[in-house]
Amino acid sequence: MTKLLLCLHVLAAIIAVGPVTVAASMFPPAVRRAQAAGPDAAAVGTVRLLHRICRVYAAVGLAVPVFGFATASSLGVLGDSWLIVSIVLTTGAAGVLALLVLPRQDALLAQLGTGAVPVERSRTAQLAMFTGIFNLLWAVVTILMIVRPASTTGA
Repeated sequence: MTKLLLCLHVLAAIIAVGPVTVAASMFPPAVRRAQAAGPDAAAVGTVRLLHRICRVYAAVGLAVPVFGFATASSLGVLGDSWLIVSIVLTTGAAGVLALLVLPRQDALLAQLGTGAVPVERSRTAQLAMFTGIFNLLWAVVTILMIVRPASTTGA
């Protein structure tokens, strides 16, 4: 059962978190390109698609900690420090996504859709920074999951 839970946890992480990190990273430059293109429906459509990918896969990503807790419980490592740090970083990444990335994407998409006021580059740069923080947090969690300090695997 542990192997099944671990497989589901890893698959959920790859399938859910991967698309969010890529789409969120592509979003700020896509906004700048869409604005430069003017009233080009295709460019705005790309931005909408990237935002939808982020929102949908963020929801699907809730499966990652669910399977993660089940796996950790099955392995008996819920109290291990590397796992606690991973949980804190995962919570931080989820917070960055939910509170800083997605709302800013919403706002930029709305502003881009009206076309009345041009999108300031500083707003897309700030979004890119928050997206980078989100991606960095997930990279650290991934490393912790692989290295697992004090692991019995010898890695």
